[in-house]
Parts: sequence; C-alpha cells; structure tokens
Amino acid sequence: MTTPVKAAMVAGETSGDLLAGLLLSGMREQWPDLQTFGIGGPKMAAQGFEAWWPHERLAVRGYVEVLRHYREILGIRRQLAKRLLDNPPDVFIGVDAPDFNLGLEATLKKAGIKTVHFVSPSIWAWRGERIHKISASVDHMLCLFPFEPALYAQVGVPATYVGHPLADVIPLQPPREAARQALGYQDNDQVVAVLPGSRASEIDYIAPTFLQTVAMLHRQRPSLRFVLPVVPGLRARLAPMLAAYCSHIDIQVLDGQSHTALAACDVTLIASGTATLEAALFKCPMVIAYRMNPVSWFIMKRKGYQPWVGLPNILAREFLVPERIQEKATPAQLARDVLDWLDQPARRDNVAQRFLDMHHTLRCDTARSASAAIAKVLGQG
Repeated sequence: MTTPVKAAMVAGETSGDLLAGLLLSGMREQWPDLQTFGIGGPKMAAQGFEAWWPHERLAVRGYVEVLRHYREILGIRRQLAKRLLDNPPDVFIGVDAPDFNLGLEATLKKAGIKTVHFVSPSIWAWRGERIHKISASVDHMLCLFPFEPALYAQVGVPATYVGHPLADVIPLQPPREAARQALGYQDNDQVVAVLPGSRASEIDYIAPTFLQTVAMLHRQRPSLRFVLPVVPGLRARLAPMLAAYCSHIDIQVLDGQSHTALAACDVTLIASGTATLEAALFKCPMVIAYRMNPVSWFIMKRKGYQPWVGLPNILAREFLVPERIQEKATPAQLARDVLDWLDQPARRDNVAQRFLDMHHTLRCDTARSASAAIAKVLGQG
C-alpha cells in the first residue's frame, strides 16, 4: 500500500486560489489520494484542500499596505513554518505571493523539504535581484510564460514552462451569446464590464475612479450597459461608492462571475493584474488602469524595467491596449479610451486576433504539465 502524497500549499489571494485550484485538479489525476493543506481559498477547497488560514489574510498589495498588516502576516508565516517543520510534507508549493512564499520556501528547503514555486515572480519587469533569493528558496520553478525558463537557467534554477491554466479552461471562442443571455443583454447592446480588482485596497483606490468613469460614459451614451463582477466579500465595501457615484445608473453587480462578464462585454475597464490576462483570453478589448498608495507607487515605479504593466502588453511587447496608471487614470481619460474601442470595430477585431494567437501559445495543458514536473521533483518522474 503506497503512502499518500502530502503537499502543503499557499495561495495568497483570489487569483492565486484560482490558479491553485486548477493545478490541484491535475495533481489529483496524478495522485488520487493526494492530501493538501496550508493557506488557500474556495477554489482549492473544492479540490479537497484543507485551509488552515483563509487566503484573504494575505491579500495585500503595495508597500504601505503590507506594512499595516506586517505583524499579522509575519505571525502567520512563523506559525505555518513551525507546523510544516514539525510534520513535514512531501513537497511545498508556493502559488504566487512571492513576498510571503519565498521566505517560507527558503526555511523549508534548508530543512530538506522539496519546494516548488508556481508562477514566476515578475523578475523580468521589476526587482530582478530577487532571482538570487529564488535560487536559495526554490527547487523548481513552474513558469506560466515561455520566455521565463531561460532567465532561471542563468542562475541554475530548474524551471519548466507549463503554460497558463486559464488558457486551458477558457474556450478559444468566447461564449458571447450564452453569456449575454445569462445576463439579460441583447445582441445589439453595447456592454462595458467594469473590474476594479479583487482586493480591499483595490476597491478603495480604484473603484471610485472606475465608477466616476461609468457615470461619465452614461452621460455621454445613455444606452450603454454596465456589468460589474465583485468578489462577494467586498460587495459591502463597494456599496457606498455605487450609491455616491452611480445611484442613477442601472449597473448589474454580480457576485463573482467575472468570466461571464468578460464573455458578454464589448470592452472592459479593468484593474492591472491577472484579470487582464483573463480578459485577453476572452478576446476582450480593454482599458487597463491602476491606482495605489502614492508612496507604494513611487517605490515600485523606480524598480521597474519596462514600459508595460498589463500582462497582455508584456506578452505582446507593445501597447496593444491602453494603460493608465496613477494620476493618468482619470475618469475623462478612461471614458475616452473606452469609447475609442467601441467606435473602432476594426481595431477590436485586430486585437481579438492577437489575443487568439496569445491564447494558443499559452495553452499547454498546464495542470498535467505542472503535475508531471512536481512528480520529477519528488523523484517519481
């Protein structure tokens, strides 16, 4: 009788929970009696994951925001490390959340526990010096993008390109008609999806600007329809902003269902992050925007290496879609950008074709490829 494989995992926010849930589906094919535990969310729980802490406890972005929660987050990491050192798993898999996971992985690796990191930190975009910390922390890196393994080869870190799991589950042709029917829209309605982010800090910094943009668009084109998917736990946080800026506008607010919104819309106004890649996979023209604490932005801007922040633009190596960051993310500018997409169908068709090419590149049966790489780390490949 074989001993079940035990895997500890940490996913630190909604996007990490989604990626980890997809990874777990492949791992369960590899190891049907797999035992998993650590920090995660509902997508992971649906795959039998035992969450010792909820993933929301780590969902903080920006230097200033992290400082506010530093003692709590550090305390969680210490408790988790002790628990794993006292009862070692066969492998630890850190899913994104590098500022939390890399330090934990270094401790576990030093103790002889195999460590895998799923989703390379964006060392090609900023804070490239982290590659040395990664080398000391990670036995194997699972990369979502094809250009990343070569970076790790330079410092001797084994890495495997596994594609992006969302490219496997999102259809090559988006289910536009079904999504519109589900949301009650007609085929000739012009629909704008508004995605201000999945963290509390993003709702605080980004949602007011996005909702002011919606109000401006409504004044200019009253026939526009708006849909706003929100993480269920943040709906109450958003409610007073909706009342302040859009009380007179019929915005369809969804609990989750961001994929339905992206499949149904003509254009999305979207916060920078993993959601922008989801939008690209849905072949959705977009306007990327972001706002954060000014001090956090000042620090991050000085560490950046390239002109793009949105994943679709980074993968394309050009500004396929507009990006408006910090003071450039004004309601007037964002409204102009949204209307530009709506008024240029040929431009929308062109970017949809580029996104389709991107989709093919990223579609690699990630869950199975990543599970095979993890099996090799465990000496089972």
